[in-house]
Amino acid sequence: MVAIAFALGSSALWGLSDYIGGVKSRSFPVPVVLGAMYLSSLTFMALFVGARGEGPPDAAGVSAALGAGLVGIAGLSALYRALAIGTMSIVAPIASTGVCIPVLVGLAAGDRPGSVRAVGLALAVVGIVLASREARSGGVDVSRQRLSILLAIVAGIGFGSYFVLAKIASSGDVAWALLLSRVSALPLIGVFAYLALRRGGRRPRGRAIVVLAALGLLDLGANLCYNHATTIGELSSVAVASSLYPVMTVTLAALLLGERVQGVQRLGVVTALAGVVMIAAGG
Repeated sequence: MVAIAFALGSSALWGLSDYIGGVKSRSFPVPVVLGAMYLSSLTFMALFVGARGEGPPDAAGVSAALGAGLVGIAGLSALYRALAIGTMSIVAPIASTGVCIPVLVGLAAGDRPGSVRAVGLALAVVGIVLASREARSGGVDVSRQRLSILLAIVAGIGFGSYFVLAKIASSGDVAWALLLSRVSALPLIGVFAYLALRRGGRRPRGRAIVVLAALGLLDLGANLCYNHATTIGELSSVAVASSLYPVMTVTLAALLLGERVQGVQRLGVVTALAGVVMIAAGG
């Protein structure tokens, strides 16, 4: 139960950070947003790990942490771009269905999903299909919608892979796992941020820098809750509970941006979220 509580905490923090990050990505290039976020979180973790004075985990833990950083930044880049160009209330639920990956990994390792979790997996897939249906109402840019949905699926794959690798890395040391994941991701995203600025991308200044730095710590807090939860709970259940973040993102998008999802896409969003909840309940 404690593990699920931490997992739900991570989902709340991720939901909030995804909303803010998506909004900021509509003003600044995605690599610039992520670069500022990862720089602040890397600085914090480097100071923390240095002050603690404990050595790194074994080679397997280091490799898993570095890999988690790469797939994590790939997923987050795809998500923030999707949130910037698409409808948050559609993008976030689709991205969350990447939780099927750790569940399937658990199945391959011998876990038995049970009927509730099996139905949840099926609903998650159906939800993606329905939410991905093109809106035919006027004013909808179909090409942008298609791209945002594709990016959301890519984000889900990245997040699902992160869930698995972060579990392996955190079994050695949570703090080192968080630090190393940022060590591997920051140089890559830093190069893309530099190129985006060279091409004329808007540069954050003053208050915007502070917001992005704080956003990085918010995302770090979510990762900390998730990574810790994996050390005391079952991967599949923890990963699914952590994937309830669209509830927060969708709610904020509706309240603050006035987003409204219509017709079959609304059914798809609800179905996808119901699937995620059932997978968690089946744990």
